[in-house]
Amino acid sequence: MVTSRWHHADNYSHFQHLYFVLTGIPGLEQKYYWMAFPLGAIYVVALFGNSIIISTIKSESSLRIPMYYFLCMLALADMGLALCTLPSMLGIFWFNYKSIAFDACLVQMYFIHTFSAIESGVLVAMAFDRGVAIWSPLRYSVILTNGVVCKTGLVILSRAVCVVFPVPFLIKRLPFYHSNILSHSFCLHQDVMHLACASTYVNSLYGLIAVIFTKGSDSLSILLSYVFILQTVMAIASREGQLKALNTCVSHICAVLIFYVPLIGVSVIHRFGKHLSPLTHVLMANAYLLVPPVLNPIVYTVKTKEIRRKIIQIFVQTKITAEG
Repeated sequence: MVTSRWHHADNYSHFQHLYFVLTGIPGLEQKYYWMAFPLGAIYVVALFGNSIIISTIKSESSLRIPMYYFLCMLALADMGLALCTLPSMLGIFWFNYKSIAFDACLVQMYFIHTFSAIESGVLVAMAFDRGVAIWSPLRYSVILTNGVVCKTGLVILSRAVCVVFPVPFLIKRLPFYHSNILSHSFCLHQDVMHLACASTYVNSLYGLIAVIFTKGSDSLSILLSYVFILQTVMAIASREGQLKALNTCVSHICAVLIFYVPLIGVSVIHRFGKHLSPLTHVLMANAYLLVPPVLNPIVYTVKTKEIRRKIIQIFVQTKITAEG
């Protein structure tokens, strides 16, 4: 049963649903109980891992350099992304609660797209950081001062907030009086937009412009940065020097792939995978939002000995407390 409310403003009237119904994983409804614990573990890893990165960078004086300040921003974006989807995902898989209020859906949509845009922007800043470190290591601290890092962070945040800000209002103006069943476990702009009972041309156009301005330009910037990095590395005389320079980029390359591969997969399936099962669409969307917050801390923990040491200290302290 679809519950709606009637709005009237400025001689324009339309229905809006009181709530939307979220979708878990099609065909696996009877197994949600068993999936609840692995899903909970995924969120624990995401939140714990990114918290460790932030606290380690804050406490270790050796990590107070631009590279790790940007990593801290990435961890904050990943935590934000995880916290955006956590209530609705756990509501479905732990309590079989699938309803989300219309306005709550718009809020969740806004923050999901905002944190995603922030993460994309931070990856560009990290690519620039690696480029400067390899191109001119002696001037690294002069070019990337704390002031420059702070201003870069503010630009990334402001861009994401401003670009995504119109999206909920563009959805709010649309009438909804047919289906209120979304195809994911959280609210995404395209998913909600497709349920509207009016032309969504403006929404589609603005969504395309926003994607080009954020993730499109970001991916191009990262690509160009690595072309420049490779040219600089090839100019290094020794093979050992080349490998050492490239090794400093491994973690960032992994973070870029972790973010953009699921994003490209979701985009391709959305455009060309109409014949695929709903399960494929849902799993790809879940991977797009859950994989980066989980894998990024693992990648940077493997590559950063200070973070590994911090985790070992926490486990040792926990064990001592438990035994005491």
